[in-house]
Amino acid sequence: MNLTTPALLFPAISLLFLAYTNRFLVLAQLIRQLHDREGDQVRDMVYRQINNLKKRIALIRWMQGLGVFAFILCALAMFFLFIKMDLVAEVSFGFSLLLLVLSLVVSLYEIAISTRAIQIELEDLATHHRKDGEAGKGSD
Repeated sequence: MNLTTPALLFPAISLLFLAYTNRFLVLAQLIRQLHDREGDQVRDMVYRQINNLKKRIALIRWMQGLGVFAFILCALAMFFLFIKMDLVAEVSFGFSLLLLVLSLVVSLYEIAISTRAIQIELEDLATHHRKDGEAGKGSD
């Protein structure tokens, strides 16, 4: 292993951080939008989303934390290679890869949960659509 091997991960990890940050910002914006909505029907949907949103925030925190530690270990691997501590560098790089994979697995789980959130929204829309359709038939 040479110095360029762990250096190859730097752009990938940086892009991963960008993606994770974007997911967090979108989630924060969604929470703010849900908080600002009015009406009892909307509140019911919001309450159904709360556990989902809390879980997603926690997962994003884990994704980012694992990614940070992967980045740190990758940088340490480069440092250890620089000072000719090859075995320590390889172990550090190996753990870096493991943390990166764990971060991606957590990300995959968070994506699965986010699709459940979309299903809740769709169920809510379908319920409102049925109610609006029934109300329209009664007025004819």
